[in-house]
Amino acid sequence: MVNNISRRAALRMVAAGASTGVLVGGANAKGRPPKRIVGTTGKGGSRRARREAESVNRTLRFGDLGQAVAGRFSDEAVRRLRERDDVRYVEADGTMEAIQTLPWGVDRVDADVLHDDGATGDGADIAIIDTGIDDDHPDLQANVGAGKAYEDCKGSNCNFAWSDDNDHGTHCAGIADAVDNSEGVVGVATDATLHAVKVLDKNGSGSFSNVAAGIEYTADQGWDVASLSLGASSGSQTVKDACQYAYEKGVLLVAAAGNDGPCTDCVGFPAAYDTVIAVSSTDEDDSLSNFSSTGPEVELAAPGGGIYSTVVGGYDTFSGTSMACPHVSGAAGQLMASGYTNTEARDQLTSTAEDIGLGGSEQGAGLLNAEAAVLDGDTDSEPSVSWAAPSDGDTVSGTVTVQIDASDSEDGDDSLDVSYAVDGGSSRSTTYDSTSGYYEDSWDTTAVSDGEHTLEANTTDSVGNTSSSSITVTTDTTESAPTVDSLSASEVETSDSDAEFDVDWSVSDSDGDLDSVELTLTDDTDGETEDTASVSVSGDSASGATRLVASGDDGSGNSYTVELVVSDGNGNTASDTTSATETEDTDSAPVIDNFDLTDTSNPQWARVEVDWAVSDADGDLGAVTTEVTDWNSTTTDVGGSSASGTHELRERGGHGEIEVVLTVTDAAGNSTDSAKTVTLR
Repeated sequence: MVNNISRRAALRMVAAGASTGVLVGGANAKGRPPKRIVGTTGKGGSRRARREAESVNRTLRFGDLGQAVAGRFSDEAVRRLRERDDVRYVEADGTMEAIQTLPWGVDRVDADVLHDDGATGDGADIAIIDTGIDDDHPDLQANVGAGKAYEDCKGSNCNFAWSDDNDHGTHCAGIADAVDNSEGVVGVATDATLHAVKVLDKNGSGSFSNVAAGIEYTADQGWDVASLSLGASSGSQTVKDACQYAYEKGVLLVAAAGNDGPCTDCVGFPAAYDTVIAVSSTDEDDSLSNFSSTGPEVELAAPGGGIYSTVVGGYDTFSGTSMACPHVSGAAGQLMASGYTNTEARDQLTSTAEDIGLGGSEQGAGLLNAEAAVLDGDTDSEPSVSWAAPSDGDTVSGTVTVQIDASDSEDGDDSLDVSYAVDGGSSRSTTYDSTSGYYEDSWDTTAVSDGEHTLEANTTDSVGNTSSSSITVTTDTTESAPTVDSLSASEVETSDSDAEFDVDWSVSDSDGDLDSVELTLTDDTDGETEDTASVSVSGDSASGATRLVASGDDGSGNSYTVELVVSDGNGNTASDTTSATETEDTDSAPVIDNFDLTDTSNPQWARVEVDWAVSDADGDLGAVTTEVTDWNSTTTDVGGSSASGTHELRERGGHGEIEVVLTVTDAAGNSTDSAKTVTLR
């Protein structure tokens, strides 16, 4: 593989013609001696070579290595030169030609197998919704169709408004559909029609409305695939609607998951929309690219790290989920060229994906397998296998339950031959458990020394296809004590005479043999134990909330110590303490936070609207009353720590100045009032 070669095609030798003997080449069709190169050890040999040559093309100087004279030399001249001690070699001046590179990503998804099988994507239309496409690039020109610009191209490469002025769109276009022309690179598809929908400017930026318009345009043209190597951290209803519109019109939308990794649940938009295939990125070793966004929306993974492809005027290596996306777009084009609808193609891509052992939020259904997707049914696919328990990186001890997840599209769940080995040792068989859905076995870790060990799972289907998956775990059979991970206590206000506290706690044990948690509440004033509690726990971690009560201490203002002691099955313990204080209840009066009057009178009625808001620190609001003397009053029952509302007071006839009194009362009988006057019109 050629990697990290910027804007240059790789070359390969097609004619060397080097010989340790005399070269006999004769003359060419025009009677002239052939082109040859004479290598010498110094200037004397070079001077003689230039004199012997019919014509000299150039002289090359290689420092201490010597020199080389390129020109036309007859056979007689070659014989004379070979007799000199200062002539190192004579060789034919052969030719080199551009060689086509198979990018590792195209190779990894087995798209080259499709090319060999004659699948090219001919007839499919792939819209590259991006920065445009270099329309006269030798690897793309034959496949470029129509274009549309929502951001005009700016610069020297702008043959059209939709031409690429950034490189990004051209790079994606090459991954999806570079021509198989014996030079440069080759795409996943090689003969689909590429349409440049330029929605991003020369800096790679574009508005939501541009992107939505590009998606809408793609749908209205009836094109098959929309490749969206772009995104934002926040969604847009306009873009979401455009995706829904296009999906319903038969477009398969593929988008980059985003480059915010490492992160959790951070897939960008539009990839996160359910009408779009979100694609994460992998590196050459099938690991998740460290920049790749992940989340439950990820549907497929594809190569995105260090991808060599076309750019404006040449070639370059880029990394990103932007590079992963067009791998899927090219494969989608291959399927839709074969008559698949967008929903059928989506199902086919996910159902044939290769499980590479990453989490579901990292790989979705798995790594894109273009060969399996397009040529499905021609061969029996390999089974998939991954580790459910233990997980890679776990520390284990004692006897652990091994759980292996294995499946095959042609064979039933319980019909595979699944085994595993520890550190390359003898194979250990498993039994399928229909309840858990895993192939299981018990592994006694005390049979190996403490430290890191490799577990390799292997599965074989009914026709002999095999797959494997490996993890590394650390065994630790040394008994360790449990730990208290967190401990806190907070007072609970109640209506009785007790002081009560909620104790939140969490504990863990690396050996996985937790047994019990003991809690004690002690009054710091007299050292007396007020309350105790015991909780049974198990496994390697536990947490809970336990209430402890100091009877009759409500309003005491006392301080207390809460102690937690955790024990494991072997009697090892750990403890921790925290403090708590009973806060004396002062039962404060409620407060009037807002009291506004609005005159709403008419000739027949004198009316006033009262807007009010009240609160109480004790959280026991009771009622709010508003009153005009000699008129009437209005009362509203309230509760909690705050309330607000509006009352209307009215009297037929009389107008002029009135006084409104607002009174708020709590459940304990405490009250607060306020009066305001207003002149009614």
